[in-house]
Amino acid sequence: MNNLPKCPACGSEFTYEDNMMYVCPECAHEWAKDGTVEDSSDVRIVKDANGNVLQDGDTVTVIKDLKVKGSSSVVKVGTKVKIIRLVDGDHDIDCRIDGIGAMKLKSEFVKKT
Repeated sequence: MNNLPKCPACGSEFTYEDNMMYVCPECAHEWAKDGTVEDSSDVRIVKDANGNVLQDGDTVTVIKDLKVKGSSSVVKVGTKVKIIRLVDGDHDIDCRIDGIGAMKLKSEFVKKT
C-alpha cells in the first residue's frame, strides 16, 4: 500500500521517495520528508499565448511565422512542436523542429495543443 503524501504543488498521487526528499514525477516538485516545504514563490510558471500553463513534454503549435536567426529558413504558422522543454531565459522553450533542428522559442508565439 502506498502511504506517500500527495504532491503539494499539483496534487498528484504518484510521488516517490529519493533519499531525504519526496519527488513528484508529473510536475518535478521536490520537498523534504520532514514536512518542511520551501517557499515556492520562486517557481516560474510559463504560459502560452492563450494563457494555458505549459509543462515539459507538452506539444505546442506555432501561431506566427518565425524567422530563424542566421538562416533563410522560416518556421511557418501551424508547425507542431512535440516534447518541449522549459528553460530559464528570454526564450523559455527548448525544442527540436523537424526540418530545422534544435532551437529556442518564446512562449508568447506558441499555443498548447
